[in-house]
Amino acid sequence: MSLINVIFLQAFNGLSVGSILLLAALGLAITYGVMGVINMAHGQFIMIGGYVTFVVEGVFQKATGNADPNVSFVVALPLAFVVGACIGIVLEQTVVRHLYKRPLDTLLATFGVGLVFQQLVKDIFGAPNVSVRAPAWLDGRILLAPGLVLPYARLFILGLSLFCLAAVYVYLYRSSRGRRIRAVIQNREIADCLGVKTSAVDRETFALGTGLAALAGCALCLIGPIGPFVGNDYIVDAFMVVITGGVGQLAGTVISAFLMGALNAVFTFVTTASLGRVFVFLAIIVFLQLRPGGLVSVKSR
Repeated sequence: MSLINVIFLQAFNGLSVGSILLLAALGLAITYGVMGVINMAHGQFIMIGGYVTFVVEGVFQKATGNADPNVSFVVALPLAFVVGACIGIVLEQTVVRHLYKRPLDTLLATFGVGLVFQQLVKDIFGAPNVSVRAPAWLDGRILLAPGLVLPYARLFILGLSLFCLAAVYVYLYRSSRGRRIRAVIQNREIADCLGVKTSAVDRETFALGTGLAALAGCALCLIGPIGPFVGNDYIVDAFMVVITGGVGQLAGTVISAFLMGALNAVFTFVTTASLGRVFVFLAIIVFLQLRPGGLVSVKSR
C-alpha cells in the first residue's frame, strides 16, 4: 500500500471518529450557547446510548431467539436518542436549572452526576466492556484500491452524523422552536421580555443535546466495545471541538469535529496514540492563541 493510500485511510478513519465527536459536540455547543452550562456528565450520555443498544440487542435475542442484530440496531438508534433525551430532561429539571448563572457549581454537580451514572452502569452490567454486533448489512466494505477499503460501518457513521447535522439545521433554522432557541442564544433577557418561555427552551435544548450524545454512543458500538468509562474518552475532545469551532456556532463545530478527528488519526499513525493526542492539543492551543474566538465567531457591535 502506498503512503498516500495509508494517509487517506487514516484520514477516513479519523473522519468516522470525528463524526462521533460531531454528534457529541453538537449537543454541547447548543447547550452551552443557550444555557451557558458546562455539562460534565455529557460523556456519560454517550455511554448510556451504547448500553441502550446493548440492552435492545439482548432483548431482541431473547424474544426471537435470533442473534441477528439487523432489526435490533435499527430500533436502538431512535430509542437511544429518546432515552438520552428523557434522562437529560430529568437532569435539567432536578439539578441544572437550580444552578443557572453558577458555572462552577454546575460543573461540579454534573461531574458528580456523571460519576453516579458510571457506578450505576458498573453495578448493573459489570465493569468489563461489552460488545454489540453490527448488522449484517454493515459488514461489507468498498474496495477502492489494493489494501484501501472503506468499511460500510464507518460510512454509515459518517452518513448518520450528516443526517443528524441536517436535522439539527432544519430544527434550528426552519422551525418556530428553533427560532426561539436562536433568540435565547442571541439575547436571553430580550427573548424573555418578548414572551419566549426560556425555561421551556432550556429544557428542550438540554434534551436535544443529551439525545444526540446518546445517539453518538449507539454509533460508537459499530467501532468497538463500550464500557462504563467510554464517555471519558470523548468528553474532553468534544469540549475541544466546541471551543475550537466557536462556542454555540454550528458551522464551526462541524469543521472542528472533522478536522480534529482527521488530525488525530494522522498524528496517531505517524507517531503513537499518546503523542498524537499531545500534538493535536498543542495545535489547538496555538490556534486559540491566534484566534481566541474559534473558527467561527459572532460579529457584534
